[in-house]
Amino acid sequence: QVQLAESGGGSVQAGGSLRLACVANELSACMGWFRRAPGKEREGVATIDSDDSATYADSVKGRFTLSKDDAKNTLYLEMNSLKPEDTAMYYCAADYGGSRCFLDPLSQGTFAYWGQGTQVTVSS
Repeated sequence: QVQLAESGGGSVQAGGSLRLACVANELSACMGWFRRAPGKEREGVATIDSDDSATYADSVKGRFTLSKDDAKNTLYLEMNSLKPEDTAMYYCAADYGGSRCFLDPLSQGTFAYWGQGTQVTVSS
C-alpha cells in the first residue's frame, strides 16, 4: 500500500511562490496533485505518468511545475505566480498505473492512494 505525506503548504501573497512536496514510501507509476477549495469539488491540478509525461489543469499551466526525485521518493509541485483562487487544500495522490493514468490523468477515480493534504492560502 502506498503511503503519502505532503508538506510545504503555507500562506503567501498573490504573486508569490510555494513548493509542495509529497514523500511516498514508494514511487508509483501514476502520481499527482489535486486540490479542494472551500465549497468546491476536489479537482486535478497536475499529474505525471510512468513515461514522466505531465498533465496540467488549464488553470495552472505555465505557473505550476511537477518534478520527481526518485532517490528521495518525492514528488514536488512548484507553484509560481500564485493567485487567491489557488487557495485550497492540496492533496498528493498515487496509483500503480494502468491505462487510466494515460486516458484520464486529472480524474480522482484514477488514483487509489491519497495523502492527508497541506493547506495553501493566497491573499490578495
